[in-house]
Formats: sequence, structure tokens, C-alpha cells
Amino acid sequence: MGKSRNTRRERGADPAAVVEAVDGGLAELLPDRDRARAWTLLIDGAPQSHVDLDDPAYLSFEYQRRFGHVVDLAAPPGRPVHVVHLGGGAFTLARYVAATRPRSTQQVVERDAALVALVRRELPLDPGARIRVRSVDARDGLGKVPDGWADLVVADVFSGARTPAHLTSTEFLDEVRRALKPGGRYAANIADGPPLAHLRGQIATAAARFAELALVADPTVLRGKRFGNAVLLAADLPLPIAELTRRAASDPHPARVEHGRPLLDFTGGATPVTDAAAVASPAPPPSVFR
Repeated sequence: MGKSRNTRRERGADPAAVVEAVDGGLAELLPDRDRARAWTLLIDGAPQSHVDLDDPAYLSFEYQRRFGHVVDLAAPPGRPVHVVHLGGGAFTLARYVAATRPRSTQQVVERDAALVALVRRELPLDPGARIRVRSVDARDGLGKVPDGWADLVVADVFSGARTPAHLTSTEFLDEVRRALKPGGRYAANIADGPPLAHLRGQIATAAARFAELALVADPTVLRGKRFGNAVLLAADLPLPIAELTRRAASDPHPARVEHGRPLLDFTGGATPVTDAAAVASPAPPPSVFR
């Protein structure tokens, strides 16, 4: 692990950026000037996570707010849940679950061991939170989860700003289903831009393994006007579409929820992705991070 070029702030001084080489590239922790103990994590210039140590229930990024809605609707308010997070970043969503659903038990799978060490050192987790972190490949880590253990499996894995191919297939979703409790839910962060071929394929893949789907995204992304993130939610039991729609519409950056026949029609005839044909998600254009 590389050395920090800018180390932690001196006690009482203004916060300074932390820049350190990790397994996945150059990590930067940049202080949020509007929030006293909040930080944004970037990897090779691409924003990955935002964390407010004083308010872990605060979600800054659009897609993280959508994941927050999924967590809020996963069970009655405050009830503990079992969650598997594939991809850790700065553990933003795991902190959110711990803050909003105390006594929840969580497993975070983050392959980048150097990144995990950096985040643990600079943005420590609450020692009372039941969060276990494993530094292994996401699919390998998922394979270690006991059958029927998880209420929720969240996939938010990017390598070089792209989702690895082996996390996009029906075989991968078979492992997700194995780990989920009956009635459990799967949520994935999917990044794509015009012509949305990757997103359409991922919806078709999920439809081949789950009975119920919903997609939450900015309308301009769904229209293929720009590159962006969409959150795909899947389950075998009916999803809380009405409440999810209300919450997504009331966000600072409103999102649209697609489900049912219109969502399947949106795939445009895309076929499910298998391991043999899987490819990584497309790389975002440089303009996305400017």
C-alpha cells in the first residue's frame, strides 16, 4: 500500500485531503466543506462514496439515496435485517443500515484490501455495528454466504469505473438467489449510457431469475440522453412500487420508477446474459466526472 501524500489533518486544523495508492488505483478522500466530518472517496478521479461520520444516515449521491429507499422498504421501520454488500467503497450503505436499523448484521465484500485498510483508518466504522468486511472477489465472497441468509443483497461493484463481467450473468444471479431468504430482495447499481444496451441486458438477465422487477433512474438516463446510474430491484414477491415511486420522485434529483410490462418492453428484446457471453459494463465518458 502506498504512502499518503497528504495525511490526516492535525487536531483542530482544517481537514486535508488524503491521497493514497490502493489496489484499484489512486484513492482520494476529499473533505466536504459544507459538512464538518464528511468525506468523498474517489478512485482514479471517479467519485465512489460520500460519508458523513456525524450523520451516517445522510446520503449525498443520487444512486446511494435510491439504495437508501430500498433499505427503508426492505422491512418495517427499525427492524434489523441481514444485508450482503458486494462492493464496499467507504461503506456508506452499510453505515446507513447500521444507523437506521440497529442490530442489523451485515457482510461487506470488497476486494481491494488496501482500500479497506485506508477507509478503516481514516473513516472508522462504529465498533458497535455488526459489520464484517471480507477482502475477496465479490462473487467468491457471495459464495461464502449461507443459503437463505440475506434479506437484501446489494451489488455496487466497479473496477476501473466498470462492473466486472462475472457479476452481470444469470449464473451470478443464481448465487444471489441462493443467498437470499424467501422473499428477500436484490438491488444493483447499473451504470450505462446511450444506447443503453448494457442496462437492457441486465434487466433481461434479472427477469430470467426473478418474478418482480423495478428500475429507478433519472428520466434523462432512461431516455438515453446521458450516461448515468440506475438502481435495479428484483424479488420473487411483489415490490413496494407505490412507496418507492413516491420516495424517488421526492428526491432532490427526482427519479422515475419503471416496472411491469413497460420495464420488460424497455429491454427491446435483449436476451439474458450468461457467463459465456458476459462483458464488463461500458466505461463512462470522461465528461461524466468533470
